[in-house]
Amino acid sequence: MRILIVGNGGREHTLAWKLLKDAPEATLFVTKPNGGMIDIVEPVAIAPGDVVALAGWADAQNIDLVIVGPEAPLASGLVDRLERSGIPAFGPTKAAARIESSKSYAKDLMQRAGVPTADFASFVDLTEAQAYVRERGAPIVVKASGLAAGKGAIVCETVDEALGALESILADRAFGEAGREVVIEAFMEGEEMSVFAIADGHESVLMLPSQDHKRIGEGEVGPNTGGMGAYAPVSLSSAPLLAQVQNDIITPTLAALAEDDAEFRGILYAGIMLTEDGPRVVEFNCRFGDPETQVVLPLLKSSLLEPVLEIARGGRLGDTTLEWSPAAALTTVLASEGYPGSYPRSQAIHIPESVTGDPDVLLFHAGTKSDSSGLETSGGRVIAATGLGTTLAQAASKSREAADLIEFSGKQFRKDIGWREFARAEQSAEAG
Repeated sequence: MRILIVGNGGREHTLAWKLLKDAPEATLFVTKPNGGMIDIVEPVAIAPGDVVALAGWADAQNIDLVIVGPEAPLASGLVDRLERSGIPAFGPTKAAARIESSKSYAKDLMQRAGVPTADFASFVDLTEAQAYVRERGAPIVVKASGLAAGKGAIVCETVDEALGALESILADRAFGEAGREVVIEAFMEGEEMSVFAIADGHESVLMLPSQDHKRIGEGEVGPNTGGMGAYAPVSLSSAPLLAQVQNDIITPTLAALAEDDAEFRGILYAGIMLTEDGPRVVEFNCRFGDPETQVVLPLLKSSLLEPVLEIARGGRLGDTTLEWSPAAALTTVLASEGYPGSYPRSQAIHIPESVTGDPDVLLFHAGTKSDSSGLETSGGRVIAATGLGTTLAQAASKSREAADLIEFSGKQFRKDIGWREFARAEQSAEAG
């Protein structure tokens, strides 16, 4: 089987790792692979965002399956082009990808479908948006409506912060075209949980929930990033809660998209806030999350390839079930100095054999490159060090030990990934 993975970050490295476990005989092609993937895949010298060239290449190369990792090619219609050429592709069409590419559209759709989410209003005019904030007060959340690499949501503790965020997005175009429109939401209190749903357009199967850590600083301080770490499983994700998420959130969202002639086939990612009033949607994404993928897929015992291929070929999930390891996984993202702002590149990376030789440590590369001079940094998020263990504490220990041992100039990482889970366990132990 010949499989093309579009994208070259930590999510795509994890997908390649899992697919080779499911189908060792498969040939994997990856668009401009990073330094950690180069030895296990065949490189394709086309940028992930060049949808015309990619569709033509896949057609000429008789590719059996295309899996699209990042949101931008999905929002640009790569799957639509592949489908017109008869190439099985896993991922939503451009119309269905609006669930992520336009937060304004997503909020309107949720409102129509009765999906629980925060109260909101959308604006393109700065003066009107500022007037709304002054009327509503703070805390409040300001979001760029378009694609902003996971950094476009700003939680504002004061009205002045919110007014400044609006100025930055709408006037200064801090997020470029993604900020032509903003969504202003009521602040929700609670703990977040990430849920991936494998969807065939109408039905879905939920994957193991995880929890992401967006802020750059320990204790959830500082600006948002693309994600500084994640863990799974999440103790709050009981079977009744997941049934509620599927019945009240995923299923009606899929039905609403189908009514909009935008059947969603691929991974529908729901960022969930667990409020006192029940689960509410923070946001939807139209693809696997990063770094959640780096903890969810290592715990998936059953095949990922089988349901993905079935959906890509136009089939239905039917009675598909997924089998999960009883273990735990925690990943720590090693980032470049200065991230999520500007950062240096081409910093030499040293990974000790004690890390690469540990069966309970998986390294998923993101911003790395490999050439004659060795392995170097090439992005803001560099490597996700995933630890595995029978308990989350063991997984955390493995992850953090690996993060400590990997070396490159300016390395930064959080040492508190999973802190809420550990606090809950400590409280439970004290109460018991």
